Amino acid sequence: MDMMLQLQGVTKQFGNLEVIRGVDLDIAPGERHAIIGPNGAGKTTLTNLITSRFPPSSGKLLFQGRDITGMAPHKLVRLGIGRSFQIINTFREMTIYENLRNATLARRPTRSSARRGVEGLADAREQAERIMERIGLSHARDRLAGHLPYGEQRVLEIGLVLACDPRLIILDEPAAGLSAAETRHVTALIDEVTQGKTLILIEHDMDVVFSLSNRISVLHYGRILAQGSPEEIRGNEEVKAVYLGYRDDN
Repeated sequence: MDMMLQLQGVTKQFGNLEVIRGVDLDIAPGERHAIIGPNGAGKTTLTNLITSRFPPSSGKLLFQGRDITGMAPHKLVRLGIGRSFQIINTFREMTIYENLRNATLARRPTRSSARRGVEGLADAREQAERIMERIGLSHARDRLAGHLPYGEQRVLEIGLVLACDPRLIILDEPAAGLSAAETRHVTALIDEVTQGKTLILIEHDMDVVFSLSNRISVLHYGRILAQGSPEEIRGNEEVKAVYLGYRDDN
């Protein structure tokens, strides 16, 4: 099977500090892959390498067999990689509709005829309306993003990822800062909107991880400590000791 994403011997150093240490990772099309680990394990750094916010110090990244190592982030978006952030990353002074329309337009080629430009804008408007309805924010269409409750800002950011029509969705701690009820809502929304997509999930909330993922990688001091199904990770003694916080002694 052709992989959606492959990391081959990826490392990252900041000065003398090696944060990512030779990570190999294969993610198949349609897979829901969670990356977990203690604080400081390198999860966000690894995400930044995948999305080219940082170049790797060594190693290679492939997307659907194509070498994307060091490729500009906007080109990755146009290839079909969409990402949310740990810290909410919306245009606070734009409305929900404007945020979604502009995100839709961002995926399109910059050069086009006037006719295609008009058609593209009309299509972007329609897609923004569809996504608003899908994520349940149509009622707040013309509200400024910065005025939304925190939970709805998180939902909007998921909508911004969808607006780029990605094949690979990367969500960096989508439940961060949410109440229990908001977390349940966002988890159900992610489950629905990522059907048929490939998902990489970075998340501390293990209920969210086990609800959404069918494969998990545990990152520890920049290396893959363990990898497997949710059931395998639950039963892994080393993972229990270094991340889940306990070990069975019997």
